[in-house]
Amino acid sequence: MKKILLVLAVLGMASCQQEKIGYVDNVKLMDEYQEKMDVEAKFKAKLEALAKKRDSISQAFQLEAQAFQIKAQKMSQKKAQEEYGLMQQKGQVMGQQLQQEDQQLQAAGQVEMDSIVSKVKKQIKAFGKAQGYTYILGGGDGGSVLYGTDANNLTDKVVKILNDNYKK
Repeated sequence: MKKILLVLAVLGMASCQQEKIGYVDNVKLMDEYQEKMDVEAKFKAKLEALAKKRDSISQAFQLEAQAFQIKAQKMSQKKAQEEYGLMQQKGQVMGQQLQQEDQQLQAAGQVEMDSIVSKVKKQIKAFGKAQGYTYILGGGDGGSVLYGTDANNLTDKVVKILNDNYKK
């Protein structure tokens, strides 16, 4: 009889232990993570530089096209058509090169953002293990947390850890 009571008491205590669950607002976390902000700023600067390059190439090409139009008036129609075809090809090549640079820049940016997301997930996992959480859920836009108390919101703690580790 004593053994049965002891087993019931142990089972009762085990069932009273609740799992520790928290959540992180994914949007807020990424918006406040300094490394992500720095990467975005770096790529924004690169995109602006590429836009300036595109604009200057476009202006130079337009001037060249205007000069060609004046020159073409003095050429035979056949010669003007040949020259016009070469101008078109040159414009297409420049456009393709600029488009390729843009795609490469976007791909590099995506690789860096994927790396940041991976880093964030690892940090959340390490935080959860260290703090004894059974689950840490993702909230915010597109997240799986429809409601959570502020006491279970770990976003600020995780952002602080991420930013502290990034400064190192």
